Amino acid sequence: MTAKSERIDALEAHVAFQDDTVRQLNDALVAQQVRLDRMQAELEQVVNAMKAWNETSPPPGDERPPHY
Repeated sequence: MTAKSERIDALEAHVAFQDDTVRQLNDALVAQQVRLDRMQAELEQVVNAMKAWNETSPPPGDERPPHY
């Protein structure tokens, strides 16, 4: 092989490795975004539940705790 063909082979191998790395990073990013979206939806449910609970619970009064 000539030096040029060896360089071209090395560059092709390097590009193939980079393509694989980019694909893996993209897969990880997609999985992370799915998880983030799910967590955001769950957080919104918790916030809505807390708001509903605050609206239905009586306000705290000046009552003595039960141990008095």
